[in-house]
Order: sequence, then structure tokens, then C-alpha cells
Amino acid sequence: MNKTERQSALAKIINQKPIATQEELLSELKAAGIDATQATISRDIREMRVVKAQDASGRLRYAIFRADSQSQLERLAASIREVGLGITQVQFLNVIATLPSNGNLLAAMIDDLHFPQVVGTVAGHDTVVVISPDVKAATWFKDQFDKTFAM
Repeated sequence: MNKTERQSALAKIINQKPIATQEELLSELKAAGIDATQATISRDIREMRVVKAQDASGRLRYAIFRADSQSQLERLAASIREVGLGITQVQFLNVIATLPSNGNLLAAMIDDLHFPQVVGTVAGHDTVVVISPDVKAATWFKDQFDKTFAM
């Protein structure tokens, strides 16, 4: 396996799972059929600009540093204010009404931010269904939407 393929696998694991140590990362790579040494992973982490960051629940985990990650969040907030019409929570789901032809855009932006409170989205022409793992996570998402929408 070449470096590009290994780093791509690393990025996928880091984005999908809450990994906090190099040992956990090595274990996940091994489970994916990728043999690598700790030194190699350490170099990959440095080159890929992987940092430890707190997730929404306060746990430290690896994340790929993106200088524009805050601006992604700002773009989502701006889009919510521009095209969002409202949100309704139904247990562990949130249904967002948007202006016509904006459901897919808003869903993609939400998906790209990898909120731990969001399992996935389903987009329509003017609607986004945001699926959360439980009612508490859905309530958190709705509260964030309401705060952003009120700005």
C-alpha cells in the first residue's frame, strides 16, 4: 500500500470514528487490513495536520485540521439564515423546511461538518430530514438551528 492510500484510509477512520490515541488508530488500520508502524503513523499524522480536538461531548479525539473549518460552520449559519424557513423536531428527527431547490445544499453542508449529534440527512427539494441518534442529540441540533436562525 502506498502512502496516499494509507493516508486516505487514515482520514476516513479519523472522520468516522472517535479515535483518541495512535494505538487505537493502528488497531483500526490493522482491522482494515493495513499494516503500518507507529513511526509511519506518527509521520502521517504530522503531514496530514491531524490534531486532537474536543468533540461536542467533551472527549478528545483526532481531527484533521482544516484552516477553514470555522468558515464551514459560518457558511452553514449563513445558509440557514438565507434558505432555512424553519425546523420541527419529531423525537430523534428534525425536519428543516428550506426555500425551493435548497434541501440538498443544506443537507450536504450539515453532513460535511460531521456533527456527532447527526447520524445522517435525507434531502428533498425543499426539505431536509436530520437524523440524530437520540432525542437529546436532536434537541441539541434544533437548539443550535434556532440560535443560528435568530441571529
